[in-house]
Amino acid sequence: MLRRYLEAEGFEVVEAADGETALARLRGSAPDLMILDVGLPDIDGLEVIRLVRSRSDLPVIMLTARAEEIDRVVGLTVGADDYVTKPFSPRELTARVKAVLRRGRLGQPSGENTLEFEGLVVDLDRREVHLNGDDVELSALEFDLLAALASSPGRVFTRGQLLERVWGWDYFGAERVVDVHIGNLRKALGDDASNPRFIATVRGVGYKLVGKPR
Repeated sequence: MLRRYLEAEGFEVVEAADGETALARLRGSAPDLMILDVGLPDIDGLEVIRLVRSRSDLPVIMLTARAEEIDRVVGLTVGADDYVTKPFSPRELTARVKAVLRRGRLGQPSGENTLEFEGLVVDLDRREVHLNGDDVELSALEFDLLAALASSPGRVFTRGQLLERVWGWDYFGAERVVDVHIGNLRKALGDDASNPRFIATVRGVGYKLVGKPR
């Protein structure tokens, strides 16, 4: 049903009935986005996304019948870009697909092509991050989130502003998604929330980058 609906919207769709087939087809193609069900007949969908994330930053929208907060957070923590619970309308899912794809095409924040802080370099053109000379592996979404914060060091961004800037105007998810991805970003940077070197929490408001520009 989803394949037919998405094709009617102009998308080219490659379909897989289980996780093993999906992983095999990923090796033979280069999709722009994956819609992944958690409840697969063989490999759990969360394990599939872990395997995908080990070698790709392919945007992933997860589908699940489990609406509990813990399932939502787990799905986002392992690298999902969005999370849709059943039942859902094909129109809503299509809107989310377009929002995720549009976010990936958005230009980076205005300013210099390379943003440098104490030990941290964010290369906007190459979409690379280096920490103390070492490469930092980030997903596309994590990079966009860091670039947004680094574009205005010291400025406090509300969660809503980060959703608008990174996820897109028509992102339907709750603001909790920002907290989850900030946590992933901090982990990648080796940052400590209680004693931040780069990303500080402003209680009741949002987040800011506290590293000093160079």
